Amino acid sequence: MPHTAIEAQVEDGGSASKPQRIIKLGKTTDDSDKKGTNKRVKDIEICVPIVYGTIAFYLGRKASESQSHKWTVYVRGATNEDLGAVIKHVVFQLHPSFNNPTRIVEAPPFELSECGWGEFEIGISIFFHSDVCDKHLDLYHMLKLYPEDESGPQSTKKPVVMESYNEIVFPDPSECFFARVQNHPAVVPRMPAGFSLPVLAPVENTNERRGDTKDHPLSQWFLNFSEADELLKLASARQQVQAHIVKLRRELSVIDGMPQPLKPASSYECT
Repeated sequence: MPHTAIEAQVEDGGSASKPQRIIKLGKTTDDSDKKGTNKRVKDIEICVPIVYGTIAFYLGRKASESQSHKWTVYVRGATNEDLGAVIKHVVFQLHPSFNNPTRIVEAPPFELSECGWGEFEIGISIFFHSDVCDKHLDLYHMLKLYPEDESGPQSTKKPVVMESYNEIVFPDPSECFFARVQNHPAVVPRMPAGFSLPVLAPVENTNERRGDTKDHPLSQWFLNFSEADELLKLASARQQVQAHIVKLRRELSVIDGMPQPLKPASSYECT
């Protein structure tokens, strides 16, 4: 079904309240699941906060009748982290008047830039890695070129920013997916209280940070979804505690397996 975005708009960056928009995606059972080659971690949910939107700059003296603004449409992590561990590629559907209106971005950062004069709805289809979900997510975003307050000339330095916040939830993730993202800064694992994390084989290049948007040239204009930032910080702290618990358990198991030294004789014992 079409997804209707809940959007926030500012003229020159700033902060935005976070509308609660949770999208839960499940993976249908396939042959690999039945054969046990892609086992699932039960009772865990992987939450991926994302932001999608547009930033539009007025070209001022460089503007023409057909090109008055330069704009960028994107899908990013809520705190500007790389989403490549979850998202395989993104398809942006532009207005038919553009050359090649269907654009596929296969690596982070998932974005594209264009010039134009009109506002229109952009279709955004997010496709995930095969071990994440075999469904894709369709979103829709309205490109805004002009601020709500049109009094006076439009600034060439302050862009029009329109962004939407969503939380994508993947219940019972595959072991491969969970192992790849359990320490990833862009995701939030949710589990019952007292749940012990399973010990999974490490995944190579889990710390590889392709397309990280922390140093993105437009990052100063990205909206600040403060609750998402706090959520990720809490999740990171919880992951560190869980990792420390696992480490202590392993150390204790090693100690338990070692031969115990003989107890010294008590002064009250007869020899």
